[in-house]
Amino acid sequence: MLLDIVKGFAIGICASAPIGPIAILVIQKSLSKGHKAGFITGMGACVVDTVFSIIAIFALAAAEQLINEHRELILLCGGIVVTILGWSMNASDPLRKLRAREKRQGSVSLTDFLQSVLMGLSNPGAIFVIFALFAFFGIGPLDRSDWRVTPIVLSVSLGSAFYWFVVTWLLSRFGKKFKMRTILWINRITGAVIIVIGLVLIGEGLFRVLFRGASLL
Repeated sequence: MLLDIVKGFAIGICASAPIGPIAILVIQKSLSKGHKAGFITGMGACVVDTVFSIIAIFALAAAEQLINEHRELILLCGGIVVTILGWSMNASDPLRKLRAREKRQGSVSLTDFLQSVLMGLSNPGAIFVIFALFAFFGIGPLDRSDWRVTPIVLSVSLGSAFYWFVVTWLLSRFGKKFKMRTILWINRITGAVIIVIGLVLIGEGLFRVLFRGASLL
């Protein structure tokens, strides 16, 4: 059982490590608003990883079938959500946030958390990463009555939370060395990258519908 907990902790870290829309969002929040805002954004990703882990344990085959049947709709909706979030980041003013940073250092924003959750749930590829990691570490589908389920899920959550705590702490500390104009450019660039990712998702969804004859429903 201890080995399964260690595997779950490793899955949480590995699932969080890839650089994607959520990681870029966490970087932007950490540099512009500080460690707490970055960490609470990362915790949104942690919640998504936990949900996907539960799905992976209980309904791996059913979840894969559902996603495959509605992939085009998920791609289009997810792409729109990601694009809007990227535009919002690109249009924001991190310099104003940095000037008010000391006043807000002790506070956290529910919006940061919800942005991360929404972005994570709109990315269908993330769940396949979780599935692949569970298969790689040899943790297969478990019965609902199996007592190992709760410790494994909790260990995945702890691994993800640990990863984001360390990363956001390092980013907030390192971010103090950046000039304010550098932060502005980082904000613009990360927002643009997320917009591109969203447009790619939309493009793939439209390509499947228009040229491969796939149905949205």
